[in-house]
Amino acid sequence: MNTVSTAGVSSGSYYRFKPWNVGRWVIWSLFALLLIAAPHVFSSSLALTMLSQMGYLIIICLSYNILLGQGGMLSFGHAVYTGLGSFIAIHAINMAGRGELPIPLALMPVVGGLAGAVFAILLGFVTTKKSGTTFAMITLGIGELVASMALMFPEFFGGEGGITTDRVYGQGLFGITFGPAMQVYYLIAFYCFVCTALMFAFTGTPLGRILNAVRDNPERVEFIGYNTQRVRYFAFIISGFFAGVGGALAAINFEIVTGADSVSTVRSGGYLLFTFLGGAGFFFGPVIGAVLLVFASVLLSELSKAWLLYLGLVFLFMVMYAPGGIASLIMMNLRLARFGKLRQIWVAYLGLAGTALVAVLGAAAMVEMTYHLQLNAALGPQLPFLGATLDARSAQSWFGAGFVCATGVLLFELCRRQFQQQWGRLQEEIENQMKRAEAA
Repeated sequence: MNTVSTAGVSSGSYYRFKPWNVGRWVIWSLFALLLIAAPHVFSSSLALTMLSQMGYLIIICLSYNILLGQGGMLSFGHAVYTGLGSFIAIHAINMAGRGELPIPLALMPVVGGLAGAVFAILLGFVTTKKSGTTFAMITLGIGELVASMALMFPEFFGGEGGITTDRVYGQGLFGITFGPAMQVYYLIAFYCFVCTALMFAFTGTPLGRILNAVRDNPERVEFIGYNTQRVRYFAFIISGFFAGVGGALAAINFEIVTGADSVSTVRSGGYLLFTFLGGAGFFFGPVIGAVLLVFASVLLSELSKAWLLYLGLVFLFMVMYAPGGIASLIMMNLRLARFGKLRQIWVAYLGLAGTALVAVLGAAAMVEMTYHLQLNAALGPQLPFLGATLDARSAQSWFGAGFVCATGVLLFELCRRQFQQQWGRLQEEIENQMKRAEAA
């Protein structure tokens, strides 16, 4: 029977289960069960497609966070390694389909990962010579270079049409041919779980720890005898490997890899944006970002032509008011819950959410009317909006939308000030409670 030890720390008492970390086992078991059960709970074809995309994007965003969150390396060229991993994997699938390469489809993500690592070895040696802004500019230049090469070498990149494949080849094992989308999803889910576990394990290795030190204080790391460039280089290679795995899974899922788009700076910017939104400072933050990326690209883009504007505004407000991302907001509220303070502030949260929703609805109505006048004027002035009908040429619609937006902003500001006072008071109570625990 495991022994249970109790220790009092500044944040209260907690329990350690030796020799097993029970909490970690529970979390990883729940993650595995979620991956297994998700396609049965959300059984539509659209949901299955979105779940598959979430699976490989989780790997890609986590691999990017090895650079950004753990190493402090802002990269604008991460799509180079996901894209090249996709191209190598899809060429390998075509070769295997012709009988020239004896590799089953289930191992093709490893081929893509090795390709990503090889290109990271070649390009990362130059990229990691510098850090900070210089590193970011080098990655941007390499990204543009590879994107331009995609149009110069159509034999490998397929030109604007890309490279297509057929993932069903050879003899299926136990009836698994990877033709049905469900089988492809479980292949992606398997690699998602394994790669997530491996990247989490990397954070606890000596290399992962020293990478955090290089991020925080590279001068001190140099002083104690470590080569910071070498540390960044090794982390870059590991990130490239997992990026290649994610790229190969994307190629298997869609059976096509497009040309310059797969390695473009725009794709790299998407990984950066959603990793930041999820929370680069926490391991689970990029997982949230990957889920948001799928919802934004699949659902939000279908709901409105102005979805990029909304996305940019969300990013702007997150940078201004929650630079730690959604994960930081979750952790702050978990801290409140741990000290029993969350129930005192949920009414304030409802007020903030309600008033913000009113302001957003009014602003969105004006944005949609503007886009309708610019892009769909030939269809007439009327447009549907959340079950209502707006007239883009009517002063009444503009006045109503402006009034709703202004009212929401005013009420939100009043709620925000009250919330700020209440939040400060609760934080003081928590600090006092921690001091009393230390004194005891």
